[in-house]
Amino acid sequence: MKNILTGVLFLVSVYSFGQEAGKAGELLRNEASKTEIGNISSNKNLGSKNSNNSGFRNPNSTGSRIKNPTYQWNQNYGYSEVFLRIPEQGFFSVELGDQFISNNSGKFRFFDLPSGRIPVSIYDNGYLLYRTTLNVRNNSRLVLDFFTNEGLFLLDSYLVKNLSYEFDNWNDVWNNPYGNSGNSGNINYPNVMDNQTFQQFFTTMKKDAWFDDKKIAFINQQGRHAMFTSEQIGILVKDLSFDKNKIALAKSLFSKCVDKQKYFIVYDAFDFESSRRELMDFVSGY
Repeated sequence: MKNILTGVLFLVSVYSFGQEAGKAGELLRNEASKTEIGNISSNKNLGSKNSNNSGFRNPNSTGSRIKNPTYQWNQNYGYSEVFLRIPEQGFFSVELGDQFISNNSGKFRFFDLPSGRIPVSIYDNGYLLYRTTLNVRNNSRLVLDFFTNEGLFLLDSYLVKNLSYEFDNWNDVWNNPYGNSGNSGNINYPNVMDNQTFQQFFTTMKKDAWFDDKKIAFINQQGRHAMFTSEQIGILVKDLSFDKNKIALAKSLFSKCVDKQKYFIVYDAFDFESSRRELMDFVSGY
């Protein structure tokens, strides 16, 4: 009986103290003076915070300092990302939910976000420029561009697979939606369908969508979250019945093509020369 009690106490001890503040890592010296600690820094006032952050990590914050924090080691908080770029000179700040980032690089990357509707505010030197709400899904990455004279644009939404970014250059995640990459040579485009996935997608479409309008709706829905190769687009276009629908689909998918230099493959999907010529003129003037 004594051995059993000892074993239980040992397990409780291990579970309770497996992670404890100050028991791991190198302690870095606090360089804030005693007069600074506990005071609000006036020179960090970069704009009024949005107090309507219900549903985030600290929804009831009053701005007072917490003296006895409660540690949450393995909180299941959810995981999503938002990448927001401001390609202009200046010192901008972006507040997303309960996260706040300021810099003059123009790139703001937010991680460990919950799913749902999250308010976003954009500041220029502390002055509010823009405020809206993003609809963030779990295990997804929203990519956005902001222009002070135009507004905030959602470029695309990608699934986050095992936290793999699938691109070689940070700029690619913003440049690819424009069909313009900052890299030369072979590029690992985000969310381009591999052959096996495309075959599954094509088989599902053939089973669930019999007519052109249903097929186009099915393809466009998938195109919101995936990129295609010229060969894949050619297969999709060729499967439609009428050339007018083929032309419409081929034009709409051109912006989702990762190898536009090979788009001539799609021309073979048309029955009439006039349709091929129309698509060629569209690609030439794009």
